[in-house]
Amino acid sequence: MLSSLKALNLLVMFLLELAVYVAVALWGFTASDKWPVKVLLGVGAPVAMIAVWAMFGAPRAPYAVHGGGRVVLEALWFGAGAAALAASGRQGWAATFVGVYLVNAALRFLWNQ
Repeated sequence: MLSSLKALNLLVMFLLELAVYVAVALWGFTASDKWPVKVLLGVGAPVAMIAVWAMFGAPRAPYAVHGGGRVVLEALWFGAGAAALAASGRQGWAATFVGVYLVNAALRFLWNQ
């Protein structure tokens, strides 16, 4: 039973990571009235986030951070997702996102994931 819950928690972590990309893209496409800016931010911001996660946060990242560095990376990463949701006018979704992330992070810490 506990192993199933741990696997589910890791799935939630992955879905939260994907939600950051969606949130940043949503913010980018709503950040301006000018379509070139919308496209640049809506596509460019998630691409930049992908590059950062691939370099530092992914399981096989070449410069993976651990310990306190990982805590800082996750705070900035998921904080950016919540901020992007709030900036795009979805404060309720941003609060929900933060709540789910905090529960997920607490369980990952308790279960040493």
